[in-house]
Amino acid sequence: MKLLGAFFKLIRYPNLVFIALTQLLFYYCIVLPAQQKYPESSLTLGQKELIILIMASLCIAAAGYIINDYFDLNIDKVNRPDRLVIEKLIKRRWAILWHLSLSAAGLALSFYLGWKINNPLPGILNSIAVILLWFYSTTFKKQLLIGNIIISLLTAWVVLVIYVCEIKFNIISISAPQLAFITTIFKAAVLYGGFAFILSVIREVVKDMEDMEGDSKYNCHTMPITWGIRASKVYTAVWIIVLGAALLILSIYAIQVKWWLLAVYIIVFTITPLYFIYRKLRVAMQSSDFGAISTLVKGVMLAGILSMLFLKWYIG
Repeated sequence: MKLLGAFFKLIRYPNLVFIALTQLLFYYCIVLPAQQKYPESSLTLGQKELIILIMASLCIAAAGYIINDYFDLNIDKVNRPDRLVIEKLIKRRWAILWHLSLSAAGLALSFYLGWKINNPLPGILNSIAVILLWFYSTTFKKQLLIGNIIISLLTAWVVLVIYVCEIKFNIISISAPQLAFITTIFKAAVLYGGFAFILSVIREVVKDMEDMEGDSKYNCHTMPITWGIRASKVYTAVWIIVLGAALLILSIYAIQVKWWLLAVYIIVFTITPLYFIYRKLRVAMQSSDFGAISTLVKGVMLAGILSMLFLKWYIG
């Protein structure tokens, strides 16, 4: 039981639950209602295909968490000694074997899904994701900005992959209902993908500020180490303001089209918390302060994803 608990800790099972929840909500609250709104359109992802996609996403993400901890072992001994799993509970060779096995399973499922829906993109793009996760852990994480951007893009990919799966390659011309259906999914995917991207950029820099001690000891060139805490705070604050402004515009649009509940939800559960995050960021100095901010950012991301529940009725 102890080893099983260590394994689930290693693969960050709460984050995996979050990934599965995101894809389930996007499918059932956006894709299916959009298809029902345009009944003459056709759906590529059935429920069986959705399960395959989710399993592939979870395998690839779990493998990414493992390889990240594998190469971050020395840094984590400084930053998070109480959370160590590799070497302490699971041997390094088992960790790398689990990484390779989960990556292979994720890619096999991705290419099988691509074959099933006659779309090569899930397999190809998930292969790129696996490669990026490897090089992020070995190289890019220690470099200025590039590691943050990679993780943020992969976070957005959790949503965008469902839209990509709905792209059809076996038709000569696309009907008006099919185009309307795809356009609806595309708009929602860009909206939620963009939301996830910006929040991930914010959280990655906050985490870099939290982990400065261990990162500096092992010659990482993250933003707080290269530019300093003050500049990193300004950078993060700008993204918070940009996201808050975008959400405010979205809530105004929701009011104009009489999506009252969605507008109230956005203001209360995303814009207001972002304001408190901004205030906390201004006075944050200790590693624990940035850790608390990072947790709050995850809460805002969860609130944003749960807003899909409203779209189930508004789209339909």
